[in-house]
Amino acid sequence: MGKSLVKHYFYQALEENPIIAAIKNMDDLELCCSLEEIRVVFVLFGDICTIRTIVKRLKDAGKIAIVHVDLIVGLSSKEIVVDFIKMSTEADGIISTKVPLIRRGNELNFITVQRCFLLDSMAYENLRQQQHQVKPDYIEVLPGIMPQVISKMCKVSKAPIIAGGLISEKESVMSALSAGAMAVSSTNHEVWKL
Repeated sequence: MGKSLVKHYFYQALEENPIIAAIKNMDDLELCCSLEEIRVVFVLFGDICTIRTIVKRLKDAGKIAIVHVDLIVGLSSKEIVVDFIKMSTEADGIISTKVPLIRRGNELNFITVQRCFLLDSMAYENLRQQQHQVKPDYIEVLPGIMPQVISKMCKVSKAPIIAGGLISEKESVMSALSAGAMAVSSTNHEVWKL
């Protein structure tokens, strides 16, 4: 499947259900695979020995699998990690805080999600300028419980915004979506069931 078709399917999946299951262990993997309404999964755990199996389980369950390459144990922070994920798994995309990895993901036709921790105005300004050079498909803003910041990011970002981090209740989800986020990612099982 070409990147434009995968990107379309990803976008459509988020429009139909803006909740992304962010999984951090095998129990989370099994639970999200059992929830039919969850279509997109962010993989936040694994190592070089298990990532293929984790992604395969998600794909077998009909999920879109996006691997946070910065969190996979045993992989470097060099661009070759993206090549490894492409050649060794069936992943649909990657998440990273590292600009070179997002660029390499784009080159390899992955869906790319640039994860950004907006801790102060300097981080906001860096992201605002960086997005034009890096061109991620999506930007994940953390923490996702800052509706004013999310709204501000949505106005300056060319990429759709995903709110993540500290999203643990319906009010947080609704607040982020009302502020303009396209979707929210959460490790909270109750949020997955909303």
